[in-house]
Amino acid sequence: QVQFVESGGGLVQPGGSLTLACAAPGMGIWFNMYTMGWYRQAPGKQRELVATITTGGTTNYAGSVKGRFTISRDNAKNTVYLQMNNLQNEDTAVYLCNAYRNSAQYWGQGTQVTVSS
Repeated sequence: QVQFVESGGGLVQPGGSLTLACAAPGMGIWFNMYTMGWYRQAPGKQRELVATITTGGTTNYAGSVKGRFTISRDNAKNTVYLQMNNLQNEDTAVYLCNAYRNSAQYWGQGTQVTVSS
């Protein structure tokens, strides 16, 4: 079972920024072989894709965050990041790290991001 260490969540005012990090030290070299992603789930809503990054570095974003969020990965540190700028109230959610390869999929426990004035 893959375990993730997620960090960087918190309370921020509208227009502010946060950077989330998800480390997977136990994956070793296998980290390089997984597409990594961030999803989010707000209260009463379904889990939704935020951004993904493939093993080759190709990125994909939800339309609602495109131009504001940037996903990146550091394979040497087994870590994926989500830089979030110009945060809005509707970005409030639990953000979850995800690793996907073929039929295997793993989830982190999530980190809370709250945008409020």
